[in-house]
Amino acid sequence: MKDPYQVLGVPKGAPADEIKQAYRALARELHPDLNPGNARAEERFKEISAAYDFLSDSERRGQYDRGEIDATGAPRRRTRTAGAGARSGAGRGGFGFGDSADDILSELLRRKERGRTAGGMPPRRGEDARHDLSVSFVEAAMGATKRVTLVTGKHLDIKVPAGSVDGQTLRLKGQGHPGQGGGEAGDAFIDILVQPHPFFTRRDLDILITVPVTLFEAVIGGKVTVPTIDGRVALTVPAGSNSGSVLRLKGKGVQGPSGRGDQLVTLSVTLPDGDADLRKFIEKWGAKHPYDPRAKAGM
Repeated sequence: MKDPYQVLGVPKGAPADEIKQAYRALARELHPDLNPGNARAEERFKEISAAYDFLSDSERRGQYDRGEIDATGAPRRRTRTAGAGARSGAGRGGFGFGDSADDILSELLRRKERGRTAGGMPPRRGEDARHDLSVSFVEAAMGATKRVTLVTGKHLDIKVPAGSVDGQTLRLKGQGHPGQGGGEAGDAFIDILVQPHPFFTRRDLDILITVPVTLFEAVIGGKVTVPTIDGRVALTVPAGSNSGSVLRLKGKGVQGPSGRGDQLVTLSVTLPDGDADLRKFIEKWGAKHPYDPRAKAGM
């Protein structure tokens, strides 16, 4: 793998938050779901995911910064001076005159263990991987099945639970980086990113929405059509409603463990643009029916 700092475009001493922000920005740009058929974007997405997984592990990052391992996690070879090689016997592949009996025994045991394990290294569990998954407000509220591309290049359909929230993490066991020397694979962690909705916001299991109504609808009352995550429904506006009045649509909220929340509709009385007739009527009506709503509110 390339230098993980260069892959993410951050300096070597960058704090963890800066590294995470750089990864998320690149992930949103390069995610295969947003670049269908773009092999280059898919390859870059794998690169930045692997780089972020590497640098998210503080132990491995420290070893890499100290030059103890390379970007693949493999130990770097340490060069010895000619004198050290002569003393240790490393240049001959054997034992030198300066080795003690304990040194020789330790080396024999080490070589025996290397020969016993596959590939000359003990089994090692693969690293965990993290992925961002963008979902719509409605998908998070109702649940959905989404396809993700893992760091291994594998495409997998996963179930986003109903009622998911922004920042929630799903764990996929054994779907991370492969292990080494016969070790098990790491896990994949899917971070859910809920996109904002143009109308809806959320409070616990309730969905909030502000709906404009005409002056006529507010004064006289009647039925208006409002959007919900299930589709459009008719809502009865009581006569004499004010801006700020809240009406409840039972069971039209987010699915929870024991049922669904409600949708709370806040009314906003909206006047027409430049209606001369309405202005004349209000001028006559206001002269005969003065009132002070601020005084009533204690202002």
